[in-house]
Amino acid sequence: MELQLEGKTALVVASSQGLGKAIAQRLVLEGANVMITSRNEEKLKEVAQELSELHKGRVAYIRADVTKKEEIQRLVVQTAETYGALELLVNNAGGPPTGTFETITDEDWYQAFELNLLSYIRLIREALPYLKKNGGKIVNIASSSIKEPIPGLLLSNTFRTGIVGLTKTLASEFAQYNILINTVAPGRIATERVAFLDQMNAEKFGITKEEMEMRMKSAIPLGRYGTPEEFANVVTFLLSAANSYMTGQSFLVDGGMVKAI
Repeated sequence: MELQLEGKTALVVASSQGLGKAIAQRLVLEGANVMITSRNEEKLKEVAQELSELHKGRVAYIRADVTKKEEIQRLVVQTAETYGALELLVNNAGGPPTGTFETITDEDWYQAFELNLLSYIRLIREALPYLKKNGGKIVNIASSSIKEPIPGLLLSNTFRTGIVGLTKTLASEFAQYNILINTVAPGRIATERVAFLDQMNAEKFGITKEEMEMRMKSAIPLGRYGTPEEFANVVTFLLSAANSYMTGQSFLVDGGMVKAI
């Protein structure tokens, strides 16, 4: 299967660690030119150096806070200026705080909206003029909560499902420009975020983190957490030339954990 990603330009958001980093690495290995970004410049430097040593696609970085409109505008323009194009966009963001309806404040709601939904909207808006030139691909990273709400993650449950509605609507609007857009939702992938949630739940139930992990794995038919690399493989396929007819869809990468149809 030919992915035909060599020489393509990709902007991968929240890519100094976790899923974003794994996606950026996979794209670089396929020969794509990748712009990585996050709020942590030191981590970005480290990751850019690490990926550059793969001696495949080119790697650059820009520090940006995607809750700020002007920084999103700068990020997209500088990506296009650096590589002369922008053809692939991966929207990604860290998870919002945990909490229940009675504990979450208005400020929490606004911050989660800006990070987990509005940033995606703004990034797509700014990238659209470049993607329209020759067609392109967008992947929006969400969560398994788009199919099955996760207890204690009300903010994520709310705004991740908003991403699905956005994706489905834009698939129709953007089809005329040969822009394909899809949502990919991780289940229990071995990242820093999942480790944090396991620790939080372990403390809640008065058990060790290891016991919490065992409980979670027992609910996954494959019996283990996924790896960031496994998740990145799915995203890379959707961004590649091998995907030429799938748009507006939501894909779970969860080892069979979610039971919803």
